[in-house]
Amino acid sequence: MTVLNIIRDCLDAMLHPSARYDALTSARHRAFMAPRLLGSLAAFAAFPVYLAMRGAPNAIEVAAFAWLIAPILLSYFLSRTGRYESAQILSSIALAGLIMMMAIFTGGIGSFAAIWLVVLPLEAALSASRRIVGFASALALSCVAVLIAMSGFDMLPAHETGIAHGVLMAFGIASATLYAASLAFGAESLTRTSVSLLYVEEDRYRLLARNMSDVISRHHRNGAVQFISPAAETLVGTSTQRLLGHGLFDRVHVADRPAYLTALSDAGRGGESRSVEFRLRRDVARSNDRLRPQGAEFIWVEMRCRPMEESADKLATRDAEVVAVLRDVTDRKLQEEALAAARAEAERADQSRSRFLATMSHELRTPLNAIIGFSEMIVQDDVLMIDAAKRHEYAQLINDSGHHLLSVVNGILDMSKLESGSFEIEPMPFAPRPALINCCNLLALKARENGIDLVTDAPKDLPDVNGDLRAFKQILLNLVSNAIKFTERGGMVSVSAGVEGARLVLRVSDTGVGIASEDLKRIGDPFFQAGSTYQRRHEGTGLGLSIVKSLVGMHSGEIAVQSRIGEGTMITVALPLAFTAPAALASNIATLPPAVRNVSSEPVRQVKKSA
Repeated sequence: MTVLNIIRDCLDAMLHPSARYDALTSARHRAFMAPRLLGSLAAFAAFPVYLAMRGAPNAIEVAAFAWLIAPILLSYFLSRTGRYESAQILSSIALAGLIMMMAIFTGGIGSFAAIWLVVLPLEAALSASRRIVGFASALALSCVAVLIAMSGFDMLPAHETGIAHGVLMAFGIASATLYAASLAFGAESLTRTSVSLLYVEEDRYRLLARNMSDVISRHHRNGAVQFISPAAETLVGTSTQRLLGHGLFDRVHVADRPAYLTALSDAGRGGESRSVEFRLRRDVARSNDRLRPQGAEFIWVEMRCRPMEESADKLATRDAEVVAVLRDVTDRKLQEEALAAARAEAERADQSRSRFLATMSHELRTPLNAIIGFSEMIVQDDVLMIDAAKRHEYAQLINDSGHHLLSVVNGILDMSKLESGSFEIEPMPFAPRPALINCCNLLALKARENGIDLVTDAPKDLPDVNGDLRAFKQILLNLVSNAIKFTERGGMVSVSAGVEGARLVLRVSDTGVGIASEDLKRIGDPFFQAGSTYQRRHEGTGLGLSIVKSLVGMHSGEIAVQSRIGEGTMITVALPLAFTAPAALASNIATLPPAVRNVSSEPVRQVKKSA
């Protein structure tokens, strides 16, 4: 163990507990105690030698050597209290007192001891306190002024000149230089300790920045990036050098750039934290070469920014620089979007339930009331004196109401099967023309009773279609019955078929009431009917077109709807000639501009109107 290590261990043992756990503070305390203890001990050790060479000392010399006990007391004071600034001030006062005593009795301002006044500010500089340095400088200048005044007014006491003045001056300069050198070494030690601590702190922050998943960036007051942590390479997929300056801004989505710049500007000017979410372009690397970008995608990023801590006068004269923390919140945004979609779906389901209850309350209550009412009248025919013709009429109305209830229940069951996926398609080749004519003949009586002309245009050379014949007939029956239902007396319903490419195209046109443009986008939703549910003039559950939509989708077909209020509706169904199972039952219904042609201008053939 070297002498320096021994001295360091002794000084460490004398440190106050408040200074032991701060490296810079403990270095300052050691730099204060070391020169004072060593200087005082060296002076006491040299005192016998001085006596041997000088002989019996006078009173001044004894007082000067006795004064050297003050640094030891000051070191003890610092060791016990830890009050560094107080110890520095007391040290300046003690040293100034010793210098003044020696200078007054050895020649005043020209004394060898006066040179030591220069050491006072140097010693105070180790404190790194302007207040202490200012006090020591003022004290030294005051001492100089007092010595000059005493010399000018001949107020100095007589002093011995036994030793040559030059020797004393040399001793004063040498001793002051040695003490100043010790102060310089102490200052160098403090500087080295400060730099070392700074490097350690910077390394700690660099390690923290490298291992954080969040990105830390520092922005100029105009938004330019001056520093960005290495985590940005993982977040954005490119090197940090490309993000400096306005490189990060160039990757912000165009629509989000105003919010990005506003957040940085508000944080710099307002002095408060700001938070903003925006989309950021991220490079996607190739799987076989991660250094060559293959494409880009946008991710959602949350940025929290706040101004850097600066003095109040700087903040008053210019905008502060901004420190920001960026975090990938794409997963959270996707969850929020999924939650919003689920909420919208729940609201749609709730609306569907309301429509279902409103529609069913009408569709079930009306025929049930007729069945109950007319059946009670038949039961009480002896009281009401109902003749046979009336009973037959009432029985027919009961029968019609029962068939209507059966059709409503069948529609609900079919829709339930379609939505649950239990409705099975059995594809097989069939001729579409006979099926089309058969369906129109089944509805011809209803059309005649409503005073509507039902016409068809079905070429005889229509090719066979590979599909489900039962579903094909149900599509036609629903479309034609809907057209008849919503066409006023004296109107016309036209059904045509043709081949376009590899698809069979069916068109059902009417001159009925038409569909409003705001309702076209909801055509095909279960239980939806155009117009107000409580103001409609026609019976129905709103399931007809929804069933058609599902059946056409199960054949990988498409539906197009054209309509105009007061002019009529045209529904076009395109089915592939060869059945192909759909990949997914996505929306296959389209709404076209309301440009319905007059069905009477097309070549038609009158269906034989027979029961």
